[in-house]
Parts: sequence; structure tokens; C-alpha cells
Amino acid sequence: MARIAGVNIPTGKRVPIALTYIHGIGPTKAREICDACSIDVTRRVNQLSDAEVLSLREHIDANFTVEGDLRREVQMNVKRMMDMGSYRGLRHRRNLPVRGQRTHTNARTRKGPAKAIAGKKK
Repeated sequence: MARIAGVNIPTGKRVPIALTYIHGIGPTKAREICDACSIDVTRRVNQLSDAEVLSLREHIDANFTVEGDLRREVQMNVKRMMDMGSYRGLRHRRNLPVRGQRTHTNARTRKGPAKAIAGKKK
């Protein structure tokens, strides 16, 4: 079981796919990491030697913000927007869509279940 950035990555999957299980690493960054560590993208995690896993771990720690640090950074950015009262911060505070989506009909995921309005039925 390979453990990178505090995440147990699946052993039976190809290395770039397994790296995407780490929060903050997507498919493109995973391929870049494999190229930087000179690991073939067709190899599986269980075929990697301990030295290769160590090189992956060191490269990710040195060059990327992942997992808890990334989550904390994003939360701090949202909190900063809320504190300064920007439009995006107000949308976050009111638990409404932030990126310009319509709210007249949709946005139920963000707004929660529909609330009945008294006196609407005719």
C-alpha cells in the first residue's frame, strides 16, 4: 500500500490514475509528476519500487499544495471574501450559487429543499 501526502493510493491502478486520488492532483498534473519522476504511465502502483514511491512523494511535497493544506487555503480564501464583503463573499454567506447561475428555478442543491409559501395556492 503506497501512502503519498497522507492518502493511501490504490495499488492495482495505473500510477497517473492513482495519483488523482490525492486532493489537488488531477489527470494533467499526475502525468506531469510521472514525467518528472521518469515513471512510465502504463505501470501500476504495485509494480513501483520503494525508491520510486519515495521520489513521487518527495516531488509532490516539494512542488504541489495538496490535501489538508490545499483545503485550508481554499477555506481561508472563502473566509477572506466573506470578511471583506465582496459579492462572492456575500453569496457564500447566504449559501447561494457563487458563479452566476440562475436561482429563479434551479439551484436546489445549494439552496436546500423548497420551502412552501403560504397563500400561494389558487
